[in-house]
Amino acid sequence: MSFYACIMAGGSGERFWPLSRVATPKHLVPLLSKRTLLEETVRRVKRALPASHIFVLTHRAQIKACRAAVPQLKPEQFIAEPAKRDTAPACALGTALVRSLDPQAVVVFLPADALIKDTAAFATQLRTASELATKTGTIVTFGIRPDHPSTRFGYLEAAEPLPESTAACPFFRVKRFVEKPDATRAKTYLKSRRYFWNAGIFLWKVETFLREARRLKPELAAFIEAFPKKNREAYLKKKFPALPKISVDYAIMEKAAQVAVTEARFDWDDVGSWTALPSHLTKDASGNTVRGEVVAYHSQGNIAVAKKRLIALCGVRDLIVIETEDAILVCHRDAAEQIKQLQPSLPDRVK
Repeated sequence: MSFYACIMAGGSGERFWPLSRVATPKHLVPLLSKRTLLEETVRRVKRALPASHIFVLTHRAQIKACRAAVPQLKPEQFIAEPAKRDTAPACALGTALVRSLDPQAVVVFLPADALIKDTAAFATQLRTASELATKTGTIVTFGIRPDHPSTRFGYLEAAEPLPESTAACPFFRVKRFVEKPDATRAKTYLKSRRYFWNAGIFLWKVETFLREARRLKPELAAFIEAFPKKNREAYLKKKFPALPKISVDYAIMEKAAQVAVTEARFDWDDVGSWTALPSHLTKDASGNTVRGEVVAYHSQGNIAVAKKRLIALCGVRDLIVIETEDAILVCHRDAAEQIKQLQPSLPDRVK
């Protein structure tokens, strides 16, 4: 069995403005260490499979920055999508690419902007999940055990365990996928212990995905089957923008014949907004999380990131203050999820 990985790196990271921009979104910004989240993801995946089997799927506006962030991969391992068409077309593209190399292969799709520190556990579970996908033709996804009733994530409901389950890597049949719930339903999901957060990590045999696409989304199947071994750029430019703009959850996962979830035995954070930083960076005695040159007086619970200039906090609490060369963001921590709503009002030069 050959095993490949497609890292989906086409997001815009609007919640991390002004540090994150259209051409350099959060997976290309060193938010939590000296390395970008994309580089961390590549390093993590390399523990489970050869570097030559890793591809990065990104938008054409980001491909140059992606290549610069991960110079250990060859330029041809970065694939530029000519249009934003959501995750189902991206998965069809990655599956088609891997199929052109090995029709019997297994491929894992995963986001470029999640944070996982326990790389050893991640690599072990990835290999075990690939074995299940190979032997049974099952689509496998990773689920995160909720520790609070979040309304930010999609959920999936687990049913009975599969015979292939082990104590180290349990597998459950997926009963259903659930959209982001309201607070009441999220509390019910947490209490039941039958639900997982959907981490957006999927594995399948090439032929398994193609079979499901033929049945559920023939346009995706036709794209995969006609994918050429040469002149791919011209093919993508012509065919990819015409694919349906739909998530892989809606297009394939929710209706597929066999879907299993394995409970992640590794840490996971989607690093969804600025409020994720305090969980991973040190805080001062007043609970302020800072990077760069920041001075705080009688100020508590703030998140401040300075790039070029000094940030001085005086008598304030629970603010997010982000300084870059050409913009400054000031907002309350409670409004962190709303930062992306600023985008339509921003001048093009700072988007």
